[in-house]
Amino acid sequence: MKLISGTSNTQLARAIADYLDAPLTETHIERFADGEIFCRIDANVRGQDVFVIQSTSRPANDNLMELLIIMDALTRASANRITAVIPYFGYARQDRKTGGRTPITAKLAANLIAKAGADRVLTVDLHAGQIQGFFDIPTDNLFATKVIEDDIRRNYSTKDLMIVSPDVGGVVRARALAKLLDDAEIAIVDKRRPKAGVSEVMNIVGDVDGRRCIIFDDMCDSGGTLCNAAIALKKAGATEVSAYATHGVLSNDAQGRIAKSELRELVVTDSVVVPPNSTETDRVRRLGVAPLLGEAIRRIANDESVSKLFD
Repeated sequence: MKLISGTSNTQLARAIADYLDAPLTETHIERFADGEIFCRIDANVRGQDVFVIQSTSRPANDNLMELLIIMDALTRASANRITAVIPYFGYARQDRKTGGRTPITAKLAANLIAKAGADRVLTVDLHAGQIQGFFDIPTDNLFATKVIEDDIRRNYSTKDLMIVSPDVGGVVRARALAKLLDDAEIAIVDKRRPKAGVSEVMNIVGDVDGRRCIIFDDMCDSGGTLCNAAIALKKAGATEVSAYATHGVLSNDAQGRIAKSELRELVVTDSVVVPPNSTETDRVRRLGVAPLLGEAIRRIANDESVSKLFD
């Protein structure tokens, strides 16, 4: 087994390597003056089972292209099996046509990854579960719910706890977490998006008066949805509002926005690195998903069942 890290999240890749007690394979990646990416694998991978760890987060195009180039190099070096480990799958929000003459870019990205040489994909909390079907190769979509449940139990009492879905589409996700937390009640934020990246809260479905609310989402990008939801929940009588999101994209100074919001804290995983020049705040906390990904990698390498990780 060989582990290779792209440049998008080397810290997580090292943590996965530590969990597996396996070294990262030396890989030389550089960018030419015009932005072209060059890759050289500095180890023999012929006949090997190779796992390429690379989130396609910001800059999404560069990181996606880097992943494709690494896999092309491995294919030409006669690797036996290539698994693309993509903790955060960018372009997942473009999973359907939103109007006339618009693309389904999540499907395009899936096609590119398979065409570049991936035999399998391993990812965490896809924005929409049906994206698994966009890949024509085996795809394991792991859930960070158990990691988040453990953290909630360590830091919050389940008494008067209510799990809140930030939109109708996230109800299944919120209900799964609530079930783990002793069948906690759930509420739903009814919102609309006048345009991409902008959300407006219309109503709160559920009685949150006197409850300690935890908003649970798959990602936090600009932070606008969570901040607006926190205001609405407080107005509806919630005594405290926190938020958990698997992927902390945190663009456009989202951390600064969180620091000024009604949220007690935002907890995200380390699937995405902290954006450069982002305002640091102690109200954003990170959880490690290296054990989750590392265990899945170990099972795939040993041809063991991965389904236990979904229980």
